[in-house]
Amino acid sequence: MSRLVVLGGAESGVGAAVLAKVKGFDVFLSDNGKIGEEYARTLKEWDIPFEQGAHTPSLILNADEVVKSPGIPSTAPLVKQLAAQGTHIISEIEFASRYDSAKKICITGSNGKTTTTTLIHYLLTQAGLNAGLGGNIGKSYAMQVATEKHDYYVLEISSFQLDDTYDFRPDVAIITNITPDHLDRYGYDLSNYVRAKFKITRNLRPEDCFIFDSDDAITVDHLSKIVLHCKMLPYSQEKKVDQGAWLDGNRIIVRYEQSESEIYLRELALGGRHNIYNSMAAAIAAKVVGVEDDKIRSAFSSFSPIEHRLEPVLSVKDVMYINDSKATNVDSAWYALDCQTKPVVWIVGGKDKGNDYSVLNELVKEKVKAIVCLGVDNSKIHAAFKDIVGEDKIVDTDSAWEAVKVSSMLASAGDVVLLSPCCASFDLFENYEDRGRQFKEAVRKL
Repeated sequence: MSRLVVLGGAESGVGAAVLAKVKGFDVFLSDNGKIGEEYARTLKEWDIPFEQGAHTPSLILNADEVVKSPGIPSTAPLVKQLAAQGTHIISEIEFASRYDSAKKICITGSNGKTTTTTLIHYLLTQAGLNAGLGGNIGKSYAMQVATEKHDYYVLEISSFQLDDTYDFRPDVAIITNITPDHLDRYGYDLSNYVRAKFKITRNLRPEDCFIFDSDDAITVDHLSKIVLHCKMLPYSQEKKVDQGAWLDGNRIIVRYEQSESEIYLRELALGGRHNIYNSMAAAIAAKVVGVEDDKIRSAFSSFSPIEHRLEPVLSVKDVMYINDSKATNVDSAWYALDCQTKPVVWIVGGKDKGNDYSVLNELVKEKVKAIVCLGVDNSKIHAAFKDIVGEDKIVDTDSAWEAVKVSSMLASAGDVVLLSPCCASFDLFENYEDRGRQFKEAVRKL
């Protein structure tokens, strides 16, 4: 019996462990931290041995293969030790795909991937297709492969998940865009990050599709350096394309093979220029798998915004509070600020990932009246914006409640308080969802 060790006891790791158990592996899970009660309960229900609070080398180094959770970097000492002895290390995505014959639509990118993934899944399910949603959002992909049966999977996949893939192959691969992000994980070298994103395309066949933003300079530049043997389906707001999608006045034109359809912008439930891009990618993907045009249009108009992505929370004393906690990089915050039409009190900060804030200068000058920092170390934010909004208009806070309370005092009737942090959440919160939910709870208590 082959021995498989899973490193990490959260959604990804526990799902991989259950699948390994179902497939007859001698499986063991190890987490250096505390495993959540729900995940520990699942491991016990499936009779999967595990440890928490430490890694025991003798129980790990004897593995035939290791599934590593995406949050664990390859520079971790135990991972380096496994690699040095030649142990094959893979991701949950790689492992689960070995046992999955469903059609896979897989989305990566720096921004927009969660919205695009959720939107594609909604388009497919509204059309009556049996589609699972997973990867970097929702339920573990491996857990679904182990316990459910779907004809399609729509998977959001991060660069960290792609790092440990080898044979994994989508039927439809999408890169929404690429902007500098996670540079701390990639040696502060953008090219390493770009190559990680493009791993989603490495095994595409001639019958597979690659959907991409042809207005995105970094994506297009990398495409000029590689050769892909698949159907290329770009989308653009700046120019017409032969196959894919483009913006024609107040409508999106989608063309795939011999079929062409149109979607009027007024039919989109999601506003903003960035969501036109997300909708284009989703429309192409839906068309590729055969969803009918009228069902695509109907689903677009009824789709609801996702939690933590430009999510309106409440209007209190004529001040609108918006939860954009999912904006963990500069480009996401750029889109959030760009679509605001009222003066903004901007809540920003967290664990910096090598951010260059200078690209936000013009938007901050135009839109932002005050900045509320929500993080342990806010010095970089002060340095970036003190000459634009004034040092006296930048306030430090260390909790969601304090940030909301301070923002309410800085805002006037008709303003917007925007949580769009630009940064990871791990200095003060468990994750971006925890940050967003604490923000919303604080707003409701005003």
